[in-house]
Amino acid sequence: MTHFCPEAVIFDMDGLLVDSEPIWMEVERSVIEERGRDYDPAITAKYVGMRLLEFWQGLQADYGFSETPQALMEIAIGRMVALIPQRLEEKPGASDLLAHFHAEGIPCAIATGSFAPVLNAVIDTLNWSHHFVAHVTGDEVERGKPDPQTYLLAAERLGVSPERCLALEDSPTGARAAVAAGMVCYAVPDSAHTTAARFEGITPHVHDSLLTVLDMMRRCE
Repeated sequence: MTHFCPEAVIFDMDGLLVDSEPIWMEVERSVIEERGRDYDPAITAKYVGMRLLEFWQGLQADYGFSETPQALMEIAIGRMVALIPQRLEEKPGASDLLAHFHAEGIPCAIATGSFAPVLNAVIDTLNWSHHFVAHVTGDEVERGKPDPQTYLLAAERLGVSPERCLALEDSPTGARAAVAAGMVCYAVPDSAHTTAARFEGITPHVHDSLLTVLDMMRRCE
Protein backbone atom coordinates (compact mmCIF):
# COMPACT_ATOMS: atom_id res chain seq x y z
CA MET A 1 0.00 0.00 0.00
CA THR A 2 1.46 3.34 -1.04
CA HIS A 3 -1.52 5.58 -0.29
CA PHE A 4 -4.41 5.38 2.16
CA CYS A 5 -7.57 7.48 2.33
CA PRO A 6 -8.94 7.20 5.87
CA GLU A 7 -12.43 7.52 7.30
CA ALA A 8 -10.96 8.89 10.53
CA VAL A 9 -7.56 10.04 11.78
CA ILE A 10 -5.98 9.47 15.18
CA PHE A 11 -3.03 11.61 16.19
CA ASP A 12 -0.39 11.12 18.80
CA MET A 13 0.31 14.48 20.42
CA ASP A 14 3.76 15.03 21.95
CA GLY A 15 6.44 15.22 19.27
CA LEU A 16 3.93 14.69 16.48
CA LEU A 17 1.46 17.58 16.56
CA VAL A 18 3.44 19.77 18.94
CA ASP A 19 7.14 20.32 19.55
CA SER A 20 6.84 19.47 23.22
CA GLU A 21 9.76 17.07 23.62
CA PRO A 22 12.29 19.87 24.41
CA ILE A 23 9.95 21.13 27.13
CA TRP A 24 9.48 17.62 28.53
CA MET A 25 13.26 17.15 28.56
CA GLU A 26 13.70 20.38 30.50
CA VAL A 27 11.09 19.28 33.03
CA GLU A 28 12.57 15.79 33.34
CA ARG A 29 16.07 17.21 33.78
CA SER A 30 14.87 19.51 36.57
CA VAL A 31 13.15 16.69 38.44
CA ILE A 32 16.17 14.39 38.06
CA GLU A 33 18.88 16.91 38.95
CA GLU A 34 16.97 18.30 41.94
CA ARG A 35 17.26 14.80 43.40
CA GLY A 36 21.03 14.70 43.05
CA ARG A 37 21.26 12.61 39.88
CA ASP A 38 22.90 13.41 36.56
CA TYR A 39 20.43 13.62 33.70
CA ASP A 40 21.11 10.83 31.19
CA PRO A 41 19.30 11.21 27.83
CA ALA A 42 19.89 7.52 27.09
CA ILE A 43 17.72 6.57 30.07
CA THR A 44 14.79 8.80 29.18
CA ALA A 45 15.03 7.77 25.51
CA LYS A 46 14.13 4.19 26.49
CA TYR A 47 10.67 5.29 27.58
CA VAL A 48 9.70 7.87 24.94
CA GLY A 49 6.19 7.24 23.63
CA MET A 50 5.03 5.31 26.68
CA ARG A 51 2.14 6.27 28.94
CA LEU A 52 3.28 8.93 31.37
CA LEU A 53 3.03 6.68 34.44
CA GLU A 54 5.11 3.91 32.82
CA PHE A 55 7.61 6.57 31.77
CA TRP A 56 8.13 7.66 35.38
CA GLN A 57 8.10 4.09 36.62
CA GLY A 58 11.08 3.49 34.35
CA LEU A 59 12.90 6.61 35.50
CA GLN A 60 12.17 5.92 39.16
CA ALA A 61 13.70 2.46 38.87
CA ASP A 62 16.70 3.46 36.73
CA TYR A 63 17.65 6.47 38.83
CA GLY A 64 16.76 4.85 42.17
CA PHE A 65 14.47 7.63 43.39
CA SER A 66 12.83 7.14 46.77
CA GLU A 67 9.60 8.87 45.75
CA THR A 68 6.86 6.96 44.00
CA PRO A 69 6.46 7.18 40.21
CA GLN A 70 3.03 8.75 40.80
CA ALA A 71 4.53 11.53 42.92
CA LEU A 72 7.30 12.22 40.40
CA MET A 73 4.82 12.22 37.54
CA GLU A 74 2.54 14.70 39.27
CA ILE A 75 5.46 17.08 39.82
CA ALA A 76 6.38 16.82 36.14
CA ILE A 77 2.78 17.36 35.00
CA GLY A 78 2.47 20.50 37.09
CA ARG A 79 5.64 21.97 35.62
CA MET A 80 4.65 20.99 32.10
CA VAL A 81 1.22 22.58 32.36
CA ALA A 82 2.84 25.82 33.57
CA LEU A 83 5.32 25.92 30.69
CA ILE A 84 3.05 24.96 27.79
CA PRO A 85 1.29 28.35 27.42
CA GLN A 86 4.66 30.12 27.40
CA ARG A 87 6.77 27.80 25.25
CA LEU A 88 4.71 25.42 23.15
CA GLU A 89 4.96 25.48 19.36
CA GLU A 90 3.14 23.30 16.89
CA LYS A 91 4.98 21.06 14.46
CA PRO A 92 5.22 22.31 10.85
CA GLY A 93 2.02 21.54 8.99
CA ALA A 94 -0.02 20.57 12.05
CA SER A 95 -2.68 23.27 11.79
CA ASP A 96 -2.87 22.93 8.01
CA LEU A 97 -3.39 19.17 8.24
CA LEU A 98 -6.02 19.52 10.95
CA ALA A 99 -7.81 22.20 8.93
CA HIS A 100 -7.82 19.91 5.89
CA PHE A 101 -9.47 17.06 7.76
CA HIS A 102 -11.95 19.46 9.35
CA ALA A 103 -12.91 20.86 5.94
CA GLU A 104 -13.28 17.35 4.51
CA GLY A 105 -15.48 16.21 7.39
CA ILE A 106 -13.01 13.53 8.47
CA PRO A 107 -13.24 13.09 12.26
CA CYS A 108 -10.03 13.31 14.24
CA ALA A 109 -8.97 12.18 17.71
CA ILE A 110 -5.90 12.42 19.90
CA ALA A 111 -4.48 9.25 21.46
CA THR A 112 -1.70 10.24 23.84
CA GLY A 113 0.26 8.77 26.70
CA SER A 114 0.20 12.18 28.38
CA PHE A 115 -2.43 12.72 31.06
CA ALA A 116 -5.50 14.93 30.73
CA PRO A 117 -4.03 18.13 32.28
CA VAL A 118 -1.26 18.17 29.66
CA LEU A 119 -3.61 17.49 26.75
CA ASN A 120 -5.99 20.20 27.95
CA ALA A 121 -3.15 22.71 28.23
CA VAL A 122 -2.05 21.94 24.66
CA ILE A 123 -5.57 22.17 23.22
CA ASP A 124 -6.32 25.42 25.06
CA THR A 125 -2.99 27.03 24.15
CA LEU A 126 -3.39 26.32 20.43
CA ASN A 127 -7.18 26.77 20.28
CA TRP A 128 -7.57 23.34 18.70
CA SER A 129 -10.69 22.09 20.49
CA HIS A 130 -12.84 22.27 17.34
CA HIS A 131 -10.49 19.94 15.46
CA PHE A 132 -11.03 16.88 17.67
CA VAL A 133 -14.20 14.95 18.37
CA ALA A 134 -12.50 12.52 20.77
CA HIS A 135 -9.47 12.21 23.04
CA VAL A 136 -7.83 9.33 24.87
CA THR A 137 -5.23 10.16 27.52
CA GLY A 138 -2.87 7.99 29.50
CA ASP A 139 -4.96 8.26 32.66
CA GLU A 140 -7.91 6.59 30.88
CA VAL A 141 -6.23 3.29 30.00
CA GLU A 142 -4.68 0.50 32.02
CA ARG A 143 -2.01 -0.32 29.46
CA GLY A 144 -0.15 2.36 27.57
CA LYS A 145 1.65 2.21 24.24
CA PRO A 146 3.01 -0.06 22.74
CA ASP A 147 -0.16 -1.86 23.85
CA PRO A 148 -2.96 -1.01 21.35
CA GLN A 149 -5.53 -0.12 24.02
CA THR A 150 -5.15 3.66 23.56
CA TYR A 151 -5.74 3.45 19.82
CA LEU A 152 -8.58 0.95 20.06
CA LEU A 153 -10.42 3.18 22.53
CA ALA A 154 -9.90 6.20 20.27
CA ALA A 155 -11.38 4.32 17.30
CA GLU A 156 -14.32 3.22 19.44
CA ARG A 157 -15.00 6.81 20.47
CA LEU A 158 -14.83 7.91 16.83
CA GLY A 159 -17.20 5.13 15.82
CA VAL A 160 -14.86 3.99 13.03
CA SER A 161 -13.34 0.53 12.70
CA PRO A 162 -9.57 0.48 13.36
CA GLU A 163 -8.69 -0.68 9.84
CA ARG A 164 -10.33 2.45 8.41
CA CYS A 165 -8.38 4.77 10.72
CA LEU A 166 -5.10 6.44 9.92
CA ALA A 167 -2.76 6.73 12.92
CA LEU A 168 -0.02 9.34 12.97
CA GLU A 169 2.95 8.78 15.26
CA ASP A 170 6.42 10.14 15.93
CA SER A 171 7.86 7.31 18.06
CA PRO A 172 8.47 3.61 17.37
CA THR A 173 6.64 2.78 20.60
CA GLY A 174 3.53 4.59 19.45
CA ALA A 175 3.75 3.17 15.95
CA ARG A 176 3.82 -0.36 17.38
CA ALA A 177 0.63 0.42 19.29
CA ALA A 178 -1.15 1.72 16.20
CA VAL A 179 -0.11 -1.25 14.06
CA ALA A 180 -1.14 -3.67 16.82
CA ALA A 181 -4.56 -1.99 16.80
CA GLY A 182 -4.90 -2.88 13.11
CA MET A 183 -4.43 0.65 11.80
CA VAL A 184 -2.40 2.05 8.95
CA CYS A 185 0.33 4.07 10.66
CA TYR A 186 2.17 7.01 9.11
CA ALA A 187 5.30 7.83 11.07
CA VAL A 188 6.77 11.32 11.21
CA PRO A 189 9.90 10.78 13.32
CA ASP A 190 10.72 13.43 15.89
CA SER A 191 14.46 14.05 15.55
CA ALA A 192 14.61 14.96 19.24
CA HIS A 193 14.51 11.26 20.11
CA THR A 194 14.44 8.99 17.05
CA THR A 195 15.28 8.41 13.38
CA ALA A 196 13.47 7.04 10.35
CA ALA A 197 15.56 3.86 10.50
CA ARG A 198 14.03 2.88 13.84
CA PHE A 199 10.63 2.35 12.18
CA GLU A 200 11.95 -0.44 9.99
CA GLY A 201 9.85 -3.53 10.55
CA ILE A 202 7.08 -1.50 12.21
CA THR A 203 5.58 0.56 9.39
CA PRO A 204 6.73 1.23 5.83
CA HIS A 205 5.05 4.65 5.85
CA VAL A 206 7.70 7.07 7.13
CA HIS A 207 7.46 10.76 6.22
CA ASP A 208 9.65 13.78 6.86
CA SER A 209 6.89 16.11 8.05
CA LEU A 210 3.16 16.59 8.46
CA LEU A 211 3.28 18.74 5.32
CA THR A 212 4.20 15.63 3.35
CA VAL A 213 1.25 13.82 4.89
CA LEU A 214 -1.00 16.74 3.93
CA ASP A 215 0.11 16.49 0.32
CA MET A 216 -0.82 12.81 0.34
CA MET A 217 -4.19 13.42 1.93
CA ARG A 218 -5.06 16.03 -0.70
CA ARG A 219 -4.81 13.24 -3.26
CA CYS A 220 -7.89 11.69 -1.63
CA GLU A 221 -10.09 14.60 -2.67
